[in-house]
Amino acid sequence: MDLGLKDKVALVAASSRGLGRAVAEELAREGARVVVCARNEGEIRAVAAEIRDQTGAGVLAVAADVGVAADRERLINETMGRWGQVDVLVTNSGGPPAGPFESHSAEAWATAVRQNLESVVELTRAVLPAMKARRWGRIINITSIAVKQPVDNLILSNSVRAAVTGFARTLANEVATYGITVNNVMPGYTRTQRVVDLANRNAALRSTTPDEERQVWERQIPMGRLGEPAEFAAMVAFLASERASYTTGASIPVDGGWIRGLL
Repeated sequence: MDLGLKDKVALVAASSRGLGRAVAEELAREGARVVVCARNEGEIRAVAAEIRDQTGAGVLAVAADVGVAADRERLINETMGRWGQVDVLVTNSGGPPAGPFESHSAEAWATAVRQNLESVVELTRAVLPAMKARRWGRIINITSIAVKQPVDNLILSNSVRAAVTGFARTLANEVATYGITVNNVMPGYTRTQRVVDLANRNAALRSTTPDEERQVWERQIPMGRLGEPAEFAAMVAFLASERASYTTGASIPVDGGWIRGLL
């Protein structure tokens, strides 16, 4: 299937590892020009070189923390300076720390909002006017299965990512007539460092082992295994494509069947 992404410009936030990196790699394989960013300059430049070597795609690396306004502005400016547009925006940020409500300070809540909600709103604000002018665009937010079925011990993520869902669903209606789609993709338990860290945290709280925590998740997943980042990235690439032009306002799980709800 030709996804129609050749020479489109895709900005993938927080893309040095995990789901973000997998998405950047997948879009590059489809012929898109990709902007990758992360806080560590050496790391993100190395990732860009690897993706460039593997795919032959144009890749721009920018050291930026999407939770910091000045970094976001520089990210957009460097992208526009290199390629003059953003056709596909994939928002992403590291998940907030795990823990119950009383373990998180007011500053922890404020940080979660900056990293996981404000970054989505402000990156969207930066790219949307030009997308409307061209009457084409794709905005895809990486959220979590927790917005449909809250995950124990993840109150920050459950709360803030749900706000992203409300923002995206509303925006989708506002921009649909401009040929712009806005969708969320909800990763389930996927083999990333975030999930490794969560298993370690849960094991410490429950006096179990990380392997035992992983096995609990696997028993909850009808497919009986964790997902792979490439499986998640394939869904994002489809939503970024020409072929997905009539899909908007959706929150799509990539979770092996973990969510039990009908909707």
